[in-house]
Amino acid sequence: MGFLLTAALLCVVSGIAAQHNDQVGNLALHGRATQSSTYYNYNIGYLALAANSNDGNLDSNYYHGSCSITGNDESPWWRVDLLQSYKISQVVVTNRGDCCGETINGALILIGDSLVNNGNNNPSCAEITYLGNGATQVFKCNGMIGHFVNIVIPGKQTYLQLCEVQVYGEPVSAKKCP
Repeated sequence: MGFLLTAALLCVVSGIAAQHNDQVGNLALHGRATQSSTYYNYNIGYLALAANSNDGNLDSNYYHGSCSITGNDESPWWRVDLLQSYKISQVVVTNRGDCCGETINGALILIGDSLVNNGNNNPSCAEITYLGNGATQVFKCNGMIGHFVNIVIPGKQTYLQLCEVQVYGEPVSAKKCP
């Protein structure tokens, strides 16, 4: 009887701890970002790295060093590896503000566990139909489960420019108490 009581107490305590740990903040900050290619501005000697878009800096001016840009790719994409699967509640995207913001229009936000086609076959959370220069928009993903969050502009040769991507959700529970 004592064993069952102890097991039940541990289950309750670990459930409370798990609920507390679910409040993890911006998941993208601790993730690993990559993109289809990386734009290099020869005039200023600046490499627009994928990691610039999950660094926590909301500055939307490319020349301040906090935006990522791909090369002029066919179906350019950016991805963050969250290092484990999460139930994603929302993705928040900040567009480039100093120019060229229209290039993001038509991009898809994808969430899933697959890296087939660089993660670009994962299910869609939302389409960015319009996001003005320097604007930030919240996209609700309603608990979609995924290890990876991709942003891709499918079927178009262009640059993908992002100044910040924030991802919010909670860990997918590995085990439940009886």
